[in-house]
Amino acid sequence: MNDKLILVTGSNTGIGFATALELARSGATVIASARDAEKGRRAVEEMRRRTGNEKVELLVGDLGSMAGVHRLADDFLDRWDRLDVLINNAGLILSRRSETEDGFETTFAVNHLAPFLLTHRLLGRLKDSSPSRIVNVASRAHVRARLDFDDLHNRRLYRSMDVYSQSKLANILFTRELARRLEGTGVTANCLHPGVVRSDLGASGDMGGFFRLGWLLVQPFFLSPEKGARTSIYLAQSPDVSDVSGEYFDNCRPSKSSSRSRNLGDAERLWTVSAELCGIA
Repeated sequence: MNDKLILVTGSNTGIGFATALELARSGATVIASARDAEKGRRAVEEMRRRTGNEKVELLVGDLGSMAGVHRLADDFLDRWDRLDVLINNAGLILSRRSETEDGFETTFAVNHLAPFLLTHRLLGRLKDSSPSRIVNVASRAHVRARLDFDDLHNRRLYRSMDVYSQSKLANILFTRELARRLEGTGVTANCLHPGVVRSDLGASGDMGGFFRLGWLLVQPFFLSPEKGARTSIYLAQSPDVSDVSGEYFDNCRPSKSSSRSRNLGDAERLWTVSAELCGIA
């Protein structure tokens, strides 16, 4: 991976940190994206110290707004002239409904619209660097989900796990439609279930008290971030999947996702709606 440049979003903690760390250890140039500059700086310093790889750089950006995604993409395009792997890892789960400055439900915006828009902004660089790869971190939680296209922002009813699961279903549908549109370009797109991983995904300051307590209590029974990162790393670098695109992986193997996640009509419809929401012609 010495000649590869990889962007990993949400790299300052959890699966994202473990993914970026291992890819840095393999010799790649790793661009670690983080929302908080200070936390990101500490994460990058730790990665450099533990791997001996000085080619780990910080990219600061807030995926909680469309303007923030555009700024992050602009910053990347200004600083680097290639992109071999884009790993859309950043995500969240919230116990209470909130909206971004764009008026979008926050979980849907950060978990789906942000990677949709970021990928769109960086596609030209990925195509110029082909063969290249896009890796989207989804979740097995998608199996319980269905998309209500009349209420994608969950204004009528908000249940945190249902909303999170819907965003993960959106990740898979996005991956399938993206792979279809990228046929023949040399760019592949795949998604994955990382496992149920110990992380601070559900323990941020945005969590309600009981939700946060429950999340913390079950953490010891979950996988380590290092184990959770394995499939992301596999999809980023394994020659076994160099020609594989549009698939869902679990434990470094292709896996059958839900029937709803294989609905190509919904995938195309979600693409159209997402493009409209993100202001993409």
